[in-house]
Amino acid sequence: MIGAVGEEAASPGAAHLRAQFARPDYLLVGEPSGWERVTLGYKGSAWFELTVRRAISHSAGEAAAAPEQAAAAWQRLQAWAREFNTGRERTFDQVTPLLRSMHSENDGLEEIARLQICLRLPEGMHAAVADDVVRMLSGPEVTVTARGEALPAYRAAKNTPLVRAALAAIRTAGGQPQFVLKTGTSDLNILGPLWDCPAAAYGPGDSALDHTPHEHLSLREYARSVSVLRALIEGLATPSSYSR
Repeated sequence: MIGAVGEEAASPGAAHLRAQFARPDYLLVGEPSGWERVTLGYKGSAWFELTVRRAISHSAGEAAAAPEQAAAAWQRLQAWAREFNTGRERTFDQVTPLLRSMHSENDGLEEIARLQICLRLPEGMHAAVADDVVRMLSGPEVTVTARGEALPAYRAAKNTPLVRAALAAIRTAGGQPQFVLKTGTSDLNILGPLWDCPAAAYGPGDSALDHTPHEHLSLREYARSVSVLRALIEGLATPSSYSR
């Protein structure tokens, strides 16, 4: 059991595992999704900073200010995403653009506007494609800087010993197991493709509250998940139909 830090950020914990650890037999990432649910996949992500620098012009003039140019680039990305998503009903299959922060300032001579954006990527879209799209749509007045490591979407196989053991353990605890594909990212995006072993994510809690001030955990659900994990591990350690 490894406590990997920095998930949904720079993921230094997962990066260390990637560099230092050999491929395991199974990979089970602890992530909140409800004690009866097994997570099989996560969308990818690519982060960018958009910067506009220009000489200050008179506010009564026709020239677009730096914040306006940055906002226009963001609106072009939104329009592209809406077109791309046409006919794709599931959020997991869509590109989701997110504006995470905006800032503008001037020193009396030059004005600067900065946007921090993220594209949540569907399965099959390479990070290089997202990078090309952002740079093309931003326009020549915008400097685009990629931030952090872009991660492709990941989906684990259903029919593996790990997943079968998880489903059986949930049923043993009195639950009705369900599969889920999540719209965020996790360390599974980093380690799953590299290790290419049976993988999934599991854990108690409401993922909608993850990374928010309202994040909390039901002790009753926590106790149930402990029972599930115990049965899951014991099942994998015992020769059975799970291993076939």
